[in-house]
Amino acid sequence: MFDFDALLENPFHEFAIILIFAAVLGLVGKLLKQPLIVMFIFLGVLLGPAMLDIVKSKVSIHLLAELGISILLFIVGLKLDLRIIKSVGKIALLTGLGQVLFTSVFGYFIAYFLGFSSLHSFYIAVALTFSSTIIIVKLLSDKKEIDSLHGQIAIGFLIVQDIVVIVMMIILSTIQQGGELSLSQSLLKTLAVGVFLVGITLLAMKYIFPKLTVYLAKSQELLVLFSVAWAVALASFAEVMGFSGEVGAFLAGISLASSEFKENISNRLVSLRDFLLLFFFVGLGANLELSSIQSQIQPALYLSVFVLIGNPLIVLIIMGQMGYRKRTSFLAGLTVAQISEFSLIFVGLGLAVGHINEEVVGLITLVGLITIALSTYLILYSHQIYNYISKYLSIFERTTKNKELSHKTEAVQNYEVILIGLGRFGTQLAIMLDEHPEINYLGIDFDPLKIQEYRKKNRIAFYGDIDDPDLFENIPIDKTRIIINTVSDIYLNQSFLKEMRRRNFNGQLYLTASTNYELKELEKEGMTHILQPHQMAASNFYRTCLKKHLS
Repeated sequence: MFDFDALLENPFHEFAIILIFAAVLGLVGKLLKQPLIVMFIFLGVLLGPAMLDIVKSKVSIHLLAELGISILLFIVGLKLDLRIIKSVGKIALLTGLGQVLFTSVFGYFIAYFLGFSSLHSFYIAVALTFSSTIIIVKLLSDKKEIDSLHGQIAIGFLIVQDIVVIVMMIILSTIQQGGELSLSQSLLKTLAVGVFLVGITLLAMKYIFPKLTVYLAKSQELLVLFSVAWAVALASFAEVMGFSGEVGAFLAGISLASSEFKENISNRLVSLRDFLLLFFFVGLGANLELSSIQSQIQPALYLSVFVLIGNPLIVLIIMGQMGYRKRTSFLAGLTVAQISEFSLIFVGLGLAVGHINEEVVGLITLVGLITIALSTYLILYSHQIYNYISKYLSIFERTTKNKELSHKTEAVQNYEVILIGLGRFGTQLAIMLDEHPEINYLGIDFDPLKIQEYRKKNRIAFYGDIDDPDLFENIPIDKTRIIINTVSDIYLNQSFLKEMRRRNFNGQLYLTASTNYELKELEKEGMTHILQPHQMAASNFYRTCLKKHLS
């Protein structure tokens, strides 16, 4: 008879079973359009002592989890984009801090009234403030909205949240030191160690890594190996110094944030990060008792509703008061309608310090499962939701000052040509239009950084999203002769075509198709002016160069 328990005595067989279950549940999550985080936490509960009791090698899993957290924090530091901070720094800072303050204060009182102690309520409140950078960036990237105005604002206040959680981890590491030192002595020691670590980071960033990474980049494998080694080494050194290892890994990432190879490093480490974080969530789920989760269902529902509604609401209010339109505020606000993997790491540290118990960890885990699962659908269908409730959101929008309208330089003019999408193809068209100063044209793009670049060249351009039904409310298109849309998304083009027909646009309309499928779909809609950039480039090359050599 097959002895399953004997099989599990070998860690290799145990890990094989864990990975098989992870792959199967990952496929289920993909079908349900859910992030892997949700499935991995459920995997931990499924394989833990509460159910199948497969997870035995908890020491090995804990080690892999620590490596995953170190690489996660390293990538967060690596991705600190100064361009985004410069572009949307003010709104990101005010929105990020405002949301953190609002959620922590109200979250504390909600938890306290639900019967939790003051210390437990504090941990619950802080855990509710953080949103998942990993999930938001992934969803925005999949929707191609990472460069949009609401996408950059969301990334901006996620950076603010990440900095706040790092500060909280520093405070926790100071408390955890304990020993014979007083609190003031512990704080001084932490400050000294922090200054020392920051000093190492700055010195490495300025004098060592610029030349070293150029040399290492000759071998991509060596560059990635060095990055992992540096992240784990600085995290380990920080722990030896009595600091938080997570902070050390974060500083390691910052030290390489100015490197020209940071995107290369980040892209190669993402898969390793996701693989190792699997074991963090498996370990977390395996340590949870179903009884502790079941007893927290009701408070978890109350707190989940607060996160799903309260967090977007405060973003709507703050951004509305700063002059942003309700659409941008709403789309940015939905990105904070969940708690983060950092929330789970934070309560894990609180459990290690002894400040909270398993019930609080179970509560935050349950809130994480609920809010991450639901907010994923909210973000995926954000535009449809907005179109349905937009008329109720006008109360959050100021009428006297509109931050986005301020980007619309001379928007009341009449333009002969409107160029939508200032990417590579659109940029080349703009360069050609610049050769005809008598032609008055307007450029539109949803990336505010591109708008800034165009204005520096004395071109007229402003922020606009082709998916925004109010895009042409402030642009008179009656006298426009030509509208060129270089965005090749078929669904956006079909929606845009319907809008132009609704507005009875009588000029020439050019839409873009990047595939034969898109071409045929637009032809079904009755379009005759369809741009195919790749085919046009190939035809021009054949006609002007290749044909001459072949003849």
